[in-house]
Amino acid sequence: MSATSPLPADDASVFVHRNLPLLLLQARERVISRFRPALQAAGVTEQQWRIVRCLFEAGPLEPRQIVTLCAISSPSLAGVLSRMDDLGLVTRKRLGHDARRLQVALTPKGRALARRLAPRIEAVYAEIEAGIGTDFARDFYRALDVMIQRLGSVGGDDGEAGAA
Repeated sequence: MSATSPLPADDASVFVHRNLPLLLLQARERVISRFRPALQAAGVTEQQWRIVRCLFEAGPLEPRQIVTLCAISSPSLAGVLSRMDDLGLVTRKRLGHDARRLQVALTPKGRALARRLAPRIEAVYAEIEAGIGTDFARDFYRALDVMIQRLGSVGGDDGEAGAA
């Protein structure tokens, strides 16, 4: 190893690209850390909030749809929904035409939580936008939408992947 490089000379150029998954995770952590105080004060986890917000905006969904939209793994979702049901935030009911399928919906308590948290959540978004700039925020949302659309779904992935 040289004094200027932490890698041996033959390893210094193995990777051409920056670690995009890690950069996205670091950015996510910096963003979500600003929302945590509001979520903790409301007594909900990040996963629970993602589900509440998604159901509030989209209406009742099947678990497989929640997995995709909320980036929560199927095994994790079952436990999260069970806890949310116990808290009175969601209801789960079998679909009449196919008893194997479930539909998850917010309860009035879940909808009230979303309405109660909305001003604090929106204030955090305003703070973030003020810090990074309105134009950058708009362009970044657009770039993320394009990236998600162009990369499409990943086979076998049902949320919560690590960095590569």
